[in-house]
Amino acid sequence: METVRVNLGPRSYDIAISPREAASGDSFRSFVHAALPKTSAALVVCDSNTQPHGRAVEAALASEGLRTEYATVPAGESSKCTEQLASLYDALYDLAADRKTAVVAVGGGVIGDLAGFAAATYNRGLPLVMVPTSLLAMVDSSVGGKTGINHPRGKNLIGAFHQPAGVWIDLAFLNTLPEREYLSGLAEVVKYGVILDAEFFTHLEANAKSVRDRKAAGLAQVVARCCRLKAEVVEKDEYELTGLRAVLNYGHTFAHAYETCGGYGTLFHGEAVAIGMHCAARLAQKLNLIGANFVERQQKLLEAFWLPTAPHAEFATDELIKVMRRDKKAVSGQMRFILPTRIGEVKLFDDVPEPLVRAVLETR
Repeated sequence: METVRVNLGPRSYDIAISPREAASGDSFRSFVHAALPKTSAALVVCDSNTQPHGRAVEAALASEGLRTEYATVPAGESSKCTEQLASLYDALYDLAADRKTAVVAVGGGVIGDLAGFAAATYNRGLPLVMVPTSLLAMVDSSVGGKTGINHPRGKNLIGAFHQPAGVWIDLAFLNTLPEREYLSGLAEVVKYGVILDAEFFTHLEANAKSVRDRKAAGLAQVVARCCRLKAEVVEKDEYELTGLRAVLNYGHTFAHAYETCGGYGTLFHGEAVAIGMHCAARLAQKLNLIGANFVERQQKLLEAFWLPTAPHAEFATDELIKVMRRDKKAVSGQMRFILPTRIGEVKLFDDVPEPLVRAVLETR
């Protein structure tokens, strides 16, 4: 068992990384008891794919004497919507939820974002525990307190910061994760190397096959390193007030535009991020921030993880630009980008000429 501490004063919490014990054993029950010492009830939220995991978690919580209820939403990005959010509010109401009621999110990024936003907003805030079941959720979305749902015109436009009381990562969940979902999560893993840790990027290059093939020996190390890197950023800029936390959005301005214009769920989030990172690197090259070697190294690593670096369908440039102007980092409609200056370092740029952005979008 490895533990990563997220130090946020009274909102501090632990990320427990277990390579062998399912989220229903003694260690999990002890973890939840420590994270939620005053909790008397819990709503376990999962999707149609993670129901078995959700049921096991519910049974573990019930064995600790908690009054439990169970809510399931359809699998997929389309569930990050007001309709499914309302269904969770109904479930919390039926549970007679009060401030001693916790929400336990068992699933990937969609469940974490949706259930987390329900926890952030019902009764003006309920305790939240994340039990991520996908690689992407383990290394990224379950950590840091970002919750939310999509708007038809933009991804994650509605949301709130709401830190969990704890995050339980059971690496055994990855054994049954469909290959496309697992590979999608590797895009966020690559992102951490690009934006914060050149040594980690080199480690991924040297161990790409074993990481791609889910070899247990190195997987815990990779997940723990990603969690530590994200925790360090969140600790310094929890609410994105200084601009530091924005580095975690590397590639996401392009990615969210592709996800929105393509229809939520057509591209997995990690696939869109991989494409977005390649777009960001090519844009940085056009601005003479980096050379061709950077673009090539990043592209080779993404492709070693069998991730796309270009969309498989045609997208209208004007529509992509329109969405990018509504990105959360945009100011007064002015696009802003996180762009690399070297492996292990990125910066925020708000003066990028639109013709260069268009040139990147129109060239594969």
